[in-house]
Amino acid sequence: MKITFIGGAQSVTGSCYLFDLEGKKFLVDCGMFQGGLTEELLNYESFPFNPSEIEFVILSHAHIDHSGRIPKLYKDGFRGIICTTDATMDLCSIMLPDSAHIQESEIEWKNRKRKREGKKLLLPLYTLEDAENVLKHFRGVKYGQRIQIDKNLSFVFKDAGHMLGSAIVELYVKENGKEYKLVFSGDLGNRNVPILKDPTIIDDCDYLFIESTYGNRLHVDVENKSKKLINIISTTISNGGKVIIPSFAVGRTQEILYEIAKEISTDSEEAKIIRNVEIFVDSPLATSATAIYKKHIDYFDTEAAMFIKNGIYPLEPPNLRFIKSVDESKWLNEYDKSCIIISSSGMCEAGRIKHHLKHNLWNEKNTVLFVGYQAPNTLGRKLLDGQKKVKIFGEEVEVRAKIEYIEAYSGHADKSGLFSWIEQMNQKPKKIFVVHGEKEVQFEFAKELQNRFKTDVIVPMRGEVYEIAPEYVTQSERLFSELPSFVNLSVLAQIEEIEYELNRLKEGIKNSAISPERLSTLNSNLEELRYLLSLALNDY
Repeated sequence: MKITFIGGAQSVTGSCYLFDLEGKKFLVDCGMFQGGLTEELLNYESFPFNPSEIEFVILSHAHIDHSGRIPKLYKDGFRGIICTTDATMDLCSIMLPDSAHIQESEIEWKNRKRKREGKKLLLPLYTLEDAENVLKHFRGVKYGQRIQIDKNLSFVFKDAGHMLGSAIVELYVKENGKEYKLVFSGDLGNRNVPILKDPTIIDDCDYLFIESTYGNRLHVDVENKSKKLINIISTTISNGGKVIIPSFAVGRTQEILYEIAKEISTDSEEAKIIRNVEIFVDSPLATSATAIYKKHIDYFDTEAAMFIKNGIYPLEPPNLRFIKSVDESKWLNEYDKSCIIISSSGMCEAGRIKHHLKHNLWNEKNTVLFVGYQAPNTLGRKLLDGQKKVKIFGEEVEVRAKIEYIEAYSGHADKSGLFSWIEQMNQKPKKIFVVHGEKEVQFEFAKELQNRFKTDVIVPMRGEVYEIAPEYVTQSERLFSELPSFVNLSVLAQIEEIEYELNRLKEGIKNSAISPERLSTLNSNLEELRYLLSLALNDY
């Protein structure tokens, strides 16, 4: 059997793995690349295979970096089925149309500008119609249910503890009369996370594909994360400020609501403070997702189930208000009282959170509280890295609000959790493939895995092909070369950024907003830039 690493290789996002078993082709995950413009452009590349030849997709969970290109797969000719858990199927029914809406809205905004400039109009990555059509191809599977694809191939889902419905994939393959087992960790969750059950321990495997988002670090102060959350919220409110929480609409938002509801049910001083302000969830997707959680309480852990047994639904504190319409969201932008605003997207790249940041970053009384991973080049990462000014909707916004981060709320296991999960296997893997992590993190994690488990560890690149058999793994030809494409996209992204800055410069000169001294310096810099570009283009 051959496996090709399409995405999630030396990167956190874009998870997608192509399998070819005696001509039967299928995917595990088909996710979207996320981050800066370079990563965004990768999504528009043609798949390095014929989508119409893919018979089925095994989907580990609903997050867009794992599911987000499935509508594009359909748009490009895929007509097979998508096998996933019941909860993931329900979550994708809201997340994929939401993603399509974002694609269409962003292209519409870009095309208005391009039309004025006389440029060719762009097409969205996929449309709402594509998303709705592909949802008809989803099939729900229970945890622990062995699905027999044919006599040589079957799979089982186990709870990954990462988000509602997330799955570890056990893939059973038979070749030449011998069966062997591949395990995809998917996104592996932490232990003792609110609402969710702990990740399932796998008994054995021959080949392990393990995520590495936090493969080189430990989550700090995990025991006190709830206390820190409540302290930041109550302190900000006491000082007359707002707490703005950029949060993933599915998973993290519900976890934060759970923590707040749990605190409010007590008689603490912090609970009294938080009870007196409104909690707003300004995300239609989060609102719909919270309703889906209600439908799948059988996935909840013991503590959450106990709340429900006692007549308390722990995801809806009494002072919670869901913001649904655009008009309500605009009203919230002007809301001048202390409050808690939970909004998406979690990395601040799209959605209503950008409006809330634009209206609240300038105020030093406010706090922006991150409770999730921020990918490189995202607006969220720029704020975490301490930038004093950021661009939002093309405008520069000064950052005066406090920026806080509770890393322990990560939905991903840290280094210790990943090691512990492998150590509890009765039969250790013959080989380990490290996926779903930043490049430097993956190599550091791989080295520790090798030292600890005395087994071969591979950090695959995008486009690499490996042949896997019961007795061996060998690297085959590359299906495609990552480097030229990635560099091309990086250069295009840089050019767009330079064009943006040059347009700002033009406006500044037209409006006489730049001093003569500064203009003189700029003139010299532009002459140097033009000279360097002419040198670079000499051989073009």
